[in-house]
This record gives sequence, structure tokens and C-alpha cells, in this order.
Amino acid sequence: MVKREFIYLWYYFSVQMEQIFGYWALGIVLGSVISVFAKDKIHSIFYIISEKKLGVLGLITASLLGIVSPLCMYGTIPIAASFSQKGVKDDMLAAFMTSSILLNPQLLVYSGALGSTVLAARFIICLLCGIGAGLCIRYFYQGRKFFKFTAFKPAAGRDTDPNLLLRLLKNIGRNIKATGGFFLMGVLLSALFQRYVPADLFANLFQGQKGFGVLMAATIGVPLYACGGGTIPLLQQWMTSGMSLGAASAFMITGPATKITNLGALKIVLGFRHFILYIAYIIFFSLLAGMVIECL
Repeated sequence: MVKREFIYLWYYFSVQMEQIFGYWALGIVLGSVISVFAKDKIHSIFYIISEKKLGVLGLITASLLGIVSPLCMYGTIPIAASFSQKGVKDDMLAAFMTSSILLNPQLLVYSGALGSTVLAARFIICLLCGIGAGLCIRYFYQGRKFFKFTAFKPAAGRDTDPNLLLRLLKNIGRNIKATGGFFLMGVLLSALFQRYVPADLFANLFQGQKGFGVLMAATIGVPLYACGGGTIPLLQQWMTSGMSLGAASAFMITGPATKITNLGALKIVLGFRHFILYIAYIIFFSLLAGMVIECL
């Protein structure tokens, strides 16, 4: 009996690995290449566009650059702090930082395993969330500072090896170490879900009342999200079992936005009041995005 269950689980595990391992590996390599060879260029472009009075177009560009930036939140905040010291306005920083929290090149590639529709939806809603954050700061905090970067003490940089090839290999190794365990855990949980949770039960839970499904997905995104690579196998199985695109979209907003390491960094630079405003904005936007997609 135990042996048979192990065989079943191994089958589901191996099928899932075959489907998404390539996306995970490609995301690791692409993210490391961008980090080593293009990171400084991305940040230079952001500073240049921040000096121009481009209106909403500037926020769109800032949000796009946040998505293509490969840094984690603890890497993004020191960059944002340096931009702030150079006079970059908080609305531009909000657009850049928000989209950077939600999406990066690695996670964008991982999401390809979910299909082109989910990939496009994730990119668009993360882009819009960054733009929306920038607009909120622009119109509700005119002439007032929103961020407090002086309280943040960044860790020492690790991409310092003068040999670019060694720097790239070290970066790949760090990314594998940081995400590999979560990725394998996600595949294992997906296999367990596929084996032991009836698809009809899950479908009824998320499809019976679409608004409730979006709310539930936004809620479970808070405790369950640990790493983007680890949630892709789960999302793939959940959507196969009946989770709607709207519910998945809500999960893909609240998950990374409330990841505990991101919240820890943001609490430092926001202060309590602005931190609560950030959480409220994320919840509101995730529910709005999910409901809009449900209605399309």
C-alpha cells in the first residue's frame, strides 16, 4: 500500500517536474545574466527618465523597469534610496519598487509554465499595480515624503567579483540556493494536491461564487507565498483543478506583495502608517484586478 502510494506520488512529481523544470532553470539563468550584465544599465535608464517630466508615461516606464530589475526587495531599496538622495520623486520610486516586488525576470519566465494567457495577465496586472502606486503617491502625497530611507541599512553587495564569468556563476549558484528548495517543495505539494484533493471539490470551491473565489485566493496568498518558483507548480495544479484566472491573478498580487521578507524591508522604509496604507492598497488592487478579470 505504502509502496503503491509512493509510486503514484513519484509519477505526479516527475510529470510536474518535466513540465516546469525548464522554465525554472531558464529563469535562474536569465535573472543572473540580467543581474550581472544589465542591472546597472536598467538603473541608469530609470534615473534618466526620472529627470524628465513625462507625466504618466514616466510612471509606466518606471513600473516596466521595476519588472525587468532582477533585484530582491532588500536589493531594490538601497538603489531606491540612492535615487531619492539624487532627487528622484517618491511617485517614480513607488512605481518602480511596487512592480519590482510583484514581478522580476525570473518569475516572469517561471510563469510561462502557466500558459501565455496567465503570463500576459500577470505582466499586465503587475505593471498596472506599479503605475497605480505611483499615481496614488503623486496625487495624495504632493509635497510630502512617503519613504524614509534613512532607517534602512543595506547588506553588503555580493556581485563584486572582477571576473564576469565567475560573478555570473556565483549569481546562478545563489539563485539556485535561494529558490531551489521552495521550487522542489512546490512540486511536491502539487503532487500531493493532485493525488489527494478531488478536482471537483476544488472547482466548486473557487467557481461556485466567483467573487468569493477571488477573495479566498487573495487571502491565501498572504500565508502561502514563500517564493515565486515554489508557487508556480501549485498555481498550475490549482488552475487545472478549477481556479479561475481572476482568482489566480489576485493570488499573484497579494502573494509576493505580502511575502514576509518584502514586508520586513518595506516596514523599515515606510513607517507604520504608510505600511498600513501599502497593505490596504495591495488588498484593494488584488481584489479589483481579480474581479475585473472575472468579468471579462
